[in-house]
Amino acid sequence: MPATKLSHVSIQTGDLEESLVFYTDVLGMERIPSPVFRFPTAWLRVGDPELHLFESGTPAPRLQHFGLTVDDFEDVYVKSKALGIQDRDSWCDQPYELPDGSVQMYLRDLAGNLVEIDWPDVSTLDRSVVTETRKLADNVPQTRKATRATLFLDG
Repeated sequence: MPATKLSHVSIQTGDLEESLVFYTDVLGMERIPSPVFRFPTAWLRVGDPELHLFESGTPAPRLQHFGLTVDDFEDVYVKSKALGIQDRDSWCDQPYELPDGSVQMYLRDLAGNLVEIDWPDVSTLDRSVVTETRKLADNVPQTRKATRATLFLDG
């Protein structure tokens, strides 16, 4: 039987309370009840699926990440820039446009986890706020098949 939907993503943090501030204040997630485990844990609502945080002494992986669609890309862009958490070393050095016109930006949460922020249409961004974007194709040549890729399957 095939999987039917994503239930949750679980990531590690060195400081659960610090991570909760990032995910609730910067990304506006809602904390929801979670069971008590042998180590500090918090669950957050992200639309239908959930994000589960657990405190661990292990460093976060460098390129492993999860993507979040936000309802206000400009707000996340401004907050992340002010906090200095935009990641410019992993995939791209600034927000970039995919072949389908969607936009991606990478942030590091305070535990070092890489978080991809997604927006469906570069043309709807307020350019007085999001002052820097680049086309992925300007950095990495795209094949004909790759130009048909879409990040937002439902639209």
